[in-house]
Amino acid sequence: MKYLLTLFILISTTLSAQAALKVQKVADNVYALVGETTQRSPTNFGNNSTHGVVVTREGVILIDSGASYLGAQEIHQTIQTLTDQPIKIVINTGGQDHRWLGNDYFQKLGARIIASSKAQMDQKARTDYHLNRLGGLIGESLKDTHPVLASEVFEHEKVVELGEVKLELYYFGPAHTVGDIFAYMPSQGIMFTGDIVFNDRMLGVGPARNSQSWVDVFEKMASFQPKHIVPGHGQVSDLPTATKNTQQYLKFLNTEIAKILEQDGDMLKASQIDQSKFDFLTGHESIAVRNAQWVFEQMEFDY
Repeated sequence: MKYLLTLFILISTTLSAQAALKVQKVADNVYALVGETTQRSPTNFGNNSTHGVVVTREGVILIDSGASYLGAQEIHQTIQTLTDQPIKIVINTGGQDHRWLGNDYFQKLGARIIASSKAQMDQKARTDYHLNRLGGLIGESLKDTHPVLASEVFEHEKVVELGEVKLELYYFGPAHTVGDIFAYMPSQGIMFTGDIVFNDRMLGVGPARNSQSWVDVFEKMASFQPKHIVPGHGQVSDLPTATKNTQQYLKFLNTEIAKILEQDGDMLKASQIDQSKFDFLTGHESIAVRNAQWVFEQMEFDY
C-alpha cells in the first residue's frame, strides 16, 4: 500500500511538471509562458501554446487566456510566481481555443477581455467545435470551462494602456484564424504575435485556410522590425527565426502548389511535395501533408 501511494505521488508530480508552463523572460517585467509544442492533452489542459505577460505598476496584461478553466488557472498560478499584481487586461489574439476559452476565469477576477471583432465572431462560430474537440483531447481537464466571448472589440487598430505600458493592437486580415491580431509594445520593441507566428512547431494552415493572407499579415507584422517575437507557439525568438519557421514555410507551400497547378497536377501530387527541409519543426509528420492539401484546395479554387 505504501509503495502504491509513493508511486501515485511520483506519477502525479511527473504529470504536474510536464504540465507546467515554462517562463521565458523577454525584458524587464515582460515574460512568455511557453507551453508544450505537442498536441493538447489532459496534463497541459489544452495549453500547447505560448502566452505573453506584461507586468505594470497598475496590474498585469495577459496575452491569451488559455484553452480551459484549468488552463487559465495554471496560467494565473504561473503569473503569481512572477508578481502579486492583479490581472487587469486579457487580450485574445484570435479565435483558437487556447486564445480565449480561459476568459471566464479571468473575467471573474475583474479583467477586461479584448479581441478583434473578427476574432469574437470566430469564437462564437466555433465554440461547439472547440468544446467537442477538447472533450476528446483533454477529457476531464475541460471541467468548469464556460465559454465567454471577448467583451471589448475593435475593427483594425486599438491602443491599450495600463500603468506605464502602451500596447498597439492591429488586425490586418486572416492568418491562422480569421481574426488573428498582433500586439506591439513599442517601448521595448516586443511583438506578441499569437498564431501569426509558430516557432519550434509546424503551423497548421487551417482553420482560416488562406495561406496568402497569412503571408501578407506576417509581412505587416514584420514591417515593425521588432527586436523580440513572442509567438503563439514555441520559444521567444528574433524576427529572422520567426520568418524561417512561419513565413518561409508558407511561401514554400504556395510556390510548390503553384508549380503543380501550372502543370495541371492534382491533390495527390500536392501530397507528395518534399517538405523535408522543414522537418526540424515538431509535428511535421502529422501536419505537413494536410497543409499541402489545404493550400492546394485554396489555390485551385482561386486559380
